[in-house]
Amino acid sequence: MLLLTSFIAGTLFGSGLTISEMINPARVMGFLDVTGRWDPTLAFVMAGALAVTVPAFTLVLRRQRPALAPQFYLPTKSKIDSRLILGAAIFGVGWGLAGFCPGPAVAGLASANPGVYLFVAAMLAGQWIAGAIVDE
Repeated sequence: MLLLTSFIAGTLFGSGLTISEMINPARVMGFLDVTGRWDPTLAFVMAGALAVTVPAFTLVLRRQRPALAPQFYLPTKSKIDSRLILGAAIFGVGWGLAGFCPGPAVAGLASANPGVYLFVAAMLAGQWIAGAIVDE
């Protein structure tokens, strides 16, 4: 049941990214181009996501436990440190240069665009390298 639910949630998320054109790097680049031809599409997508997520989180966290897991797995770290800042900076630079972040890139694999495949391969290599050199 957990696998089926995960598949449905991933398919819904990927469909939303595709319908909103967030798998198109030009949309992201247009959003980041605040001094040129700014495209507010990403802001509307974010606002829509927050409009659903904020009330849903409030309702879900009132439960004793999630429907398909023994407990909630919520973040425990609250400290802003150099690793967090560096990771956010690397993510932001990569997002700004490529126009992709992980979710839209994975959803974009269905487009058969060679640039998407290259980005996902580089992303996976970066995650592997980071995992090999960073001790949690």
